[in-house]
Order: sequence, then C-alpha cells, then structure tokens
Amino acid sequence: MSSEANLAWRYCGSQIKLWRTEAGVDREILAKEAGYGCEYVKSMENGRRKPTLRLLQIADQMCNAGGKLSAAQEFLKPEPHPQRSQEYMALEKDAIAISSYQPLLVPGLLQTAEYAHALISESYPPLDDETVAERVAWRLKRQEALTTRTGVMFSFIVYEAVLRSEAGSPEVMQKQLLHLLAVGEARNVQIQVLRYGQAYGVALNGPITLLETADHEHYAYVEGPETSTLYADADKVSQLNRAHDMIRMHALNPKSSAEFIREVAQQL
Repeated sequence: MSSEANLAWRYCGSQIKLWRTEAGVDREILAKEAGYGCEYVKSMENGRRKPTLRLLQIADQMCNAGGKLSAAQEFLKPEPHPQRSQEYMALEKDAIAISSYQPLLVPGLLQTAEYAHALISESYPPLDDETVAERVAWRLKRQEALTTRTGVMFSFIVYEAVLRSEAGSPEVMQKQLLHLLAVGEARNVQIQVLRYGQAYGVALNGPITLLETADHEHYAYVEGPETSTLYADADKVSQLNRAHDMIRMHALNPKSSAEFIREVAQQL
C-alpha cells in the first residue's frame, strides 16, 4: 500500500469517527446498521483498513453528514497501476513500437481476464477485491491498443517457462495460450517463443521492454517483483536492446512459435 493510500484511509476513517462522535452514534450501532463487526469498523476508523463505500454511505445517513462522507469515496479509489509503473504506462500509450521479453509471465498486453485475475489476486501483500477488479479492468483496457492502434508494432518474446507455468488452473492456462494464438494473427503483433536451453544467461536475467515514442525517443523498462526502472540513458538502452536482440536471435520464428504454443495448449 502506498503512503498516499495510507494517508487517505486514515483521513477518511478519522472523518467517520468525528462525524459519528459529534452525532452521538455509537460504533456498535453503526457497525450493526452497516452489517459489519464492531472491530472491523474500528479498523476502518483507525486507518488500518480502507473504509468501504457502504460504511461511508451508512455513516453519512446516520450522522446527517449531507453527502460529505460519501464523497470521500472518490479519494479511496485504487490506483489503476502500481505507482512504480505509472511513468512507463504513460509512455506506452503514445509509443509507436513496443518490444517485450518475458521469462516467467505472459506480458500484460496479452493476458486474458482470468489469467490477469489469477496473478493480481495472489499479490502480496494481499489486495482488496476492489483493487484487484480495478487493476484487471485497467490491464484489459490497455490491450485495446493492439486493435485500435494498428500502426504500432508490438513484438513479444516469451520464454518456454511462461507457457508451462500454470496460473489459476489448467483451464485458465489453456484459454490463455489459445488467446496468444488469436492475438498473434494480427498484422501488427508478433509473438515468438524462446525454447528451453537457448540463450541461457541473458534469458534468465529478467524481463526487458523496449519502447519508441512518436518523437523517436527510445526507452527501456525493467520490472521486478518489488521495483521497476525506466531507462532513458542511451548507453543503458543500447545495452538492453542488444540483450533483447540476442534473445530474439535464439527464439523460434512467429510461425514455429504458434505451432509450439498450440502444442503446449493441447497438452493441458
């Protein structure tokens, strides 16, 4: 949870408590009316949990707050992307070319709703249901670029482990692989598979995303479990570009990749 979110939770929770106290409404009565346990409401008032829309609405009515508590919901909406990736997302929206290599996960632009939900819902620390739903929706929203921005070239390379690591269930994974085949038929989308035993060192170093803007500025984005870095320095971008080229050189061509993906899907 970001510090901004933590501050919003505490502020909204304190407002509920202040309005409730001034109106003479006991916490137990508010909790019962909202359908929550008293300790659960206490956690929301103290900022340990995010105040729910239901609690804000019920508290608003019981305390005669005139909509002032309900309005706080706007400040509690989850961020569509983690803070650390928002700068990259802003550049992605206007990119004219995106090249991605992923050693463990299906790239976000290619994920099905079920696959994305399986990954996001199992994040740690755990996310609340609203944040999970919001981030899945935004991930699917990003994918509209594949069909609406047909002049943009999208190139994806995935390590074989991506295809064989189950997310959610075999059914979820099979649907995901079939989705890769369908998306890969678009003229502006290229999907390649790097088989086991190829480009060992560089392939295991982690994901790489290369991006070119409409102003022909080049960036490289490297993402990890806890941190992400967007590079603009020409030397670093060139280094990562050469690593990506080496990976592509050892990957199956798009046609052979599609055949391999279909074969793995049939095995599930």
